[in-house]
This record gives sequence, C-alpha cells and structure tokens, in this order.
Amino acid sequence: MKISSLSLIVLMGCLLFNASQVLAIHHEPQDSQAPQQASNGKTADNEGTVVSVIDTTGYTYMELENGGNRFWIAAPTTKVNKGDHIRFNQEMVMTNFTSKTLNRTFGTLIFVSSTQVKK
Repeated sequence: MKISSLSLIVLMGCLLFNASQVLAIHHEPQDSQAPQQASNGKTADNEGTVVSVIDTTGYTYMELENGGNRFWIAAPTTKVNKGDHIRFNQEMVMTNFTSKTLNRTFGTLIFVSSTQVKK
C-alpha cells in the first residue's frame, strides 16, 4: 500500500491535534493553584488528618479524618505519620475493595496518585 506525502501529513496533523486535545482534557492544576480550603472555610475534600497508617509493598494505606468523616486512601509508598495533615490527588474510588495483601475488605477505598504533607 502506497501512502502519498499529503496523506501522511494529514494523518500526522490529526494525530497531533488529538494528542493536544487529550492533554488539555486531562490537565490537572498544579498544587500552587489547588484550593487551600473549601469556599466555606472547611477543609477541602482532597485533604485530611492521618488517623492510622498501614504500609505494604508498593502502597501506603491511610485512614484520614476530615470534618468528622473517616475514609481510607491508598497511595504509592509514602512516609507519613499519625496526625499529619495531607492533601491528595484522587485517581479512582473502589467500593468493597479487597486487599489480598492485607486480607481485608474496605467499604470504600480511594486510590490516589500522590500525597503531600501540608505544613
């Protein structure tokens, strides 16, 4: 099959245009642009105080408290301590997630791509 130069240029243009659209859609704000607090003065939904920590190979499971609510997140291996206030970037929420490593089922577990200890 022979492809003309013009067809190749059009194909490359379409591929580049599509890639730029994907990057624009999936762009996440930098931490400096992320809100420090929710507009009503409460802690933002992507933050919490560490209540408990479970380290496994590849993941750190953290129970967080935010406004009286407790929930679990799983992050790439992270050094955190009880009482640390952290911010996280949410990736995916799983319900009834069973960790074979921990032999435990979490009612809801938020997988996160990164965490940051707030000072």
